[in-house]
Amino acid sequence: MIIIFDVFVKAILAGLSISIGGTVFLSVESRPLGAFLFAVGLFAILTRGFKLFTGAIGYFWERDKRFKLECLVIWAGNFAGTFLGAILINLTRISAVSEKASALVDVKLADTPLSVFILAIFCGMLMYIAVHGWNTAEKGAVKIIACIVPVAVFILCGFEHCIANMYYFSLAFSFANPTMWLYLLLMTLGNAVGAWILSVPPFILSNKAVKNP
Repeated sequence: MIIIFDVFVKAILAGLSISIGGTVFLSVESRPLGAFLFAVGLFAILTRGFKLFTGAIGYFWERDKRFKLECLVIWAGNFAGTFLGAILINLTRISAVSEKASALVDVKLADTPLSVFILAIFCGMLMYIAVHGWNTAEKGAVKIIACIVPVAVFILCGFEHCIANMYYFSLAFSFANPTMWLYLLLMTLGNAVGAWILSVPPFILSNKAVKNP
């Protein structure tokens, strides 16, 4: 129980970190600059050992049953953290970012389920590249590149990241819309499938464990 609580707290902190990334993305006029700066959220998570669902899910099949439970706890903690981040930001003078979040959410919810799922798969692939690259790289410069570039790419491409969207949905307070819940689940599943596309085949072939994110 203590371990699960520790995981949940670290997941909340990861959600807050993604909230910071989402806020800076919504705050700057330049989309490329916002995509680059969004990576500060993942950088904080990886350097501080916080728990991010899209970072953990790629290791789902090669770990024990407790880790599989932890993935669910991490997802819930990330949601709690992004919701808390949205509430806090809406209490400040920069709360106008919620209007930009609402416009972004409208675009996402007007999309088709298949499109959302496919875009989430590609994001899951990039997130696995980022986290696995950070975990396995020996040189600090390579770690930084692995952390920043895949994040910037998924944002510039418009791929769907379930935790980032938790923050945008929370800022826009879209919870009364049933489509939001359906699409959040599709994004979550798509992110997981994307990570598994890259992580499962090498694991099956080599059967080597890798560092826990």
